[in-house]
Amino acid sequence: MLDIPLGFGAAPLGNMFRAVSDEEALETVRVAWDAGVRFFDTAPVYGAGLSELRLGEALADRSRDDYVLATKVGRIVTDKIRPHDPGAEMFAHGRPHVVVDDYSADATMRSVEDSLRRLRTDRLDVVFVHDVAFNVYGDEWIDKLAECRAGAFPVLDRLRDEGVIAAWGMAVNRTEAVEVTLDLEEVRPNAFLLAGRYNVLDHDRALQRLLPQAQDLGVDMVVGGPYASGALAGGPHFDYGPISEGTRDRIARIGEIAAAYGVSVKAVALQFCLAPAASSVVIPGASRPERVQEDAAALAEVVPAHLWEDLAAAGLIAPQAPTPVS
Repeated sequence: MLDIPLGFGAAPLGNMFRAVSDEEALETVRVAWDAGVRFFDTAPVYGAGLSELRLGEALADRSRDDYVLATKVGRIVTDKIRPHDPGAEMFAHGRPHVVVDDYSADATMRSVEDSLRRLRTDRLDVVFVHDVAFNVYGDEWIDKLAECRAGAFPVLDRLRDEGVIAAWGMAVNRTEAVEVTLDLEEVRPNAFLLAGRYNVLDHDRALQRLLPQAQDLGVDMVVGGPYASGALAGGPHFDYGPISEGTRDRIARIGEIAAAYGVSVKAVALQFCLAPAASSVVIPGASRPERVQEDAAALAEVVPAHLWEDLAAAGLIAPQAPTPVS
């Protein structure tokens, strides 16, 4: 998908969990660009369009041929204003517009048109269908997938054929919907974004079926959530919730092995995500310039082969998991 493996997850530009100033948001993107980042991923739901607006402004002076731009469909930003409730959701500090779920053909077209306008561009490189998964809809994710097959999927196939987009796929936090979609005969997805389900702490399910599928079909994986909701970067959350004692102990053991080789946990986390053959780019989210610089430095660290061997021997990564030296 691109030659530079480090991408930029732009959810924090939508004021995820905290209010980010316009100045800080623009500076973070500038620092990312200077660090060599050329893949930018956003979505309408990130701050009700705020992330797309900021990213469009930040990239406005860059040559459109010099970077890869990805966004999503499945959520429409409406003109309706929601009541202010700072504790209500992760994007409570974003724009106050109501966002509604809609995977129909008409909504997909409207979403693409709205994103083109907010991002100040005439084309999109990748469009992901957002959050058709159990963690969002429960058992109804199957019905949502049926809506996509009738609506979003055929539209995205057509837009790709027309050159409005270059590629499309699914963006999810669970593997099941991608597995089913890759088995469909009537659609031709090019990629998928898997957030939080391929990292050092959580990768068993993806290794069982999804990654072999993707490799066989030549479908790219974009890895989101390489730090497992921040747990591998010293944060208090894992999989969007509090870290359990068992997970905290596992992180500490990974840290001990990494420290023995003089390597950062961030380096282990990022480079592990890029090891599978299907892996194209890893996109940690960042809302501060210094975090982007840390990510770029971590990706450049040299991780000895014996470190991966030690992690596998300690049962901290699956024995069949690809590593950068395997």
